[in-house]
Amino acid sequence: MHVIDPPNGGWSFATARESARFGACLANRVPGLPHLRGVQHAGGADGTLCGIPERRIARVRSLFVPDDPRSCPRCREEAESAPTQPCVQERLHDRVLESVRSEIRDELLAALREGANVPVWLNCPSTVAQHYARLDGLTDGAGPAAEALAAAARPGVANVEHDRWRFLVVLPEDGRPPVVARGPRDLG
Repeated sequence: MHVIDPPNGGWSFATARESARFGACLANRVPGLPHLRGVQHAGGADGTLCGIPERRIARVRSLFVPDDPRSCPRCREEAESAPTQPCVQERLHDRVLESVRSEIRDELLAALREGANVPVWLNCPSTVAQHYARLDGLTDGAGPAAEALAAAARPGVANVEHDRWRFLVVLPEDGRPPVVARGPRDLG
C-alpha cells in the first residue's frame, strides 16, 4: 500500500485552532504620548487594543505581529489573550456544509475533519479564480463548478488536497451554496 499523505494523528478542529489575528496600526498625532509613534499596534473595532482611538491611528495592510520588538506591549498582551479562531479546515468545512449533499461533498468534509491540506483559498475576479480552479484537471463535478465560476464576478475558490484527490470548492459571492468538484491529485 502506498501512503500519499502521512497519518495526521491527534489532529482535530480543536487542536488546530489559531491565534486571533488583528490588523496592524501605527499611532499618529497622539498628544502627550510621542513614544507611541513608530510602535506597531493591534487594530480593534474602534481603535487599537491598547485604547488609542481610531482618529489617532493609521491602519496598514499587514497583520499585527505580537513577537515583533516594535509591537506595543499592551496590544501584545490583549492579542495573546484573545479567544482562538477556527483553523482554515474548520472554516471551509462549515462553508461546504451548505453545499448540495453528494458523495464528493461527504468525502471532502471527512478530509477536512482529518486536516487535509488547503493550499489555496482566495476571493478574486472570476478570470483569476478560473486559473486557480484548474478545471481541466477535474473529473467529477467540473461542469457545475465551471458554471458557478462563470456566474460570479468575484467568487471564492479553495483547493483541498487529500489522499489521491484534489477537491475544488467554488464559493459564489451571492450567497448561493458552494459547489464541490474533484479530480486526481497531481503528485508529480
